[in-house]
Amino acid sequence: MTTADGAARSVLKDRVDAVLRGFVDEETALLLAVDAELAPVAEQLRTATAYGKRLRAAFCYWGWRAAGQPDSDALVRAAAAMELVHAAAVVHDDLIDGSALRHGLPTAQFALRAAVSGRRRPAAARSLAVLVGDLLMSWAGQLFVTSGLPAAYLSRARPLWAALARELIAGECLEILRTGAVPDVRDSLKVIRYKTAKYTVEQPLLIGGALAGASPDLREAFSDYGLPLGEAFQLRDDLLGLFGETARTGKANADDIAGHRPTVLLAETWSRATPAERKHLKGLLGRRLDEDGLGEVRAIMGRTGAPERVEDMIAQRVRAAIAVVEQTRLPADATHALTDLAATAVHRRH
Repeated sequence: MTTADGAARSVLKDRVDAVLRGFVDEETALLLAVDAELAPVAEQLRTATAYGKRLRAAFCYWGWRAAGQPDSDALVRAAAAMELVHAAAVVHDDLIDGSALRHGLPTAQFALRAAVSGRRRPAAARSLAVLVGDLLMSWAGQLFVTSGLPAAYLSRARPLWAALARELIAGECLEILRTGAVPDVRDSLKVIRYKTAKYTVEQPLLIGGALAGASPDLREAFSDYGLPLGEAFQLRDDLLGLFGETARTGKANADDIAGHRPTVLLAETWSRATPAERKHLKGLLGRRLDEDGLGEVRAIMGRTGAPERVEDMIAQRVRAAIAVVEQTRLPADATHALTDLAATAVHRRH
């Protein structure tokens, strides 16, 4: 990645951030016009949309540009809607997992406890957080259809929006259904494909391409690039979730272990662990561990070589994604951007 690459990504991110700030300011003002008591809810809506790498918007943008369309402010608005989908998914994901931290701040269901009183404070705060996530998903559709793109362009992407929602929910449901089960690499890969990979890379690319009138061959290339790269993105998240620096990731290292989540990292560990290590690991999963307990989990993972195998899986998937870009006839700037985004998605510390 060159300095110019970073500058170009920063400019696009700034444009997306500006769209989101303006849209959220307008919508929260309308919400507060209903009743000033909704201020804590409005604050969580602002917090949920204030952070992020804006990768999903970038993939949507470059799906459009890869199909030969020029830069467009209306397209940037449509691409920014991908970030509202992500914000909604994050709020709901934190609720499902019971996570206390996101971006180093209390998650919505914990932050909103201050807004309610009585014995049912945690339950009431969770209910408010559910509604925050619901409204964010509604906002995503609203921003998309009011982006300023022609109606004929938007209609081409409508089926993809339905697929995005269906597959994202399917992935979340599969994670819930498989939480606590015997770890299995194939099952875990299917969860991350539907829960994260498709809506992070593939679907934004396909939506940007559909808006631009991309050919069937180009749409196929987007999937061939997007699926392995999206999986690599989540595999990196799994490693950072347990081995990353909390100060950088903004999330607690213990979350995946406490939730006994079906991560590929855990499945790879289980597949190579000795009977004694499995017994020890089983006693640690599903518990909120201190640093000593996390150290024991990390030690077992290290002895089995699981982190290294996950790193290999990431590298293989990134190579596959980049090979697709190199083999597909794209505008030069799109080739460059998609290659750079592949590296950005996985070579990170948060």
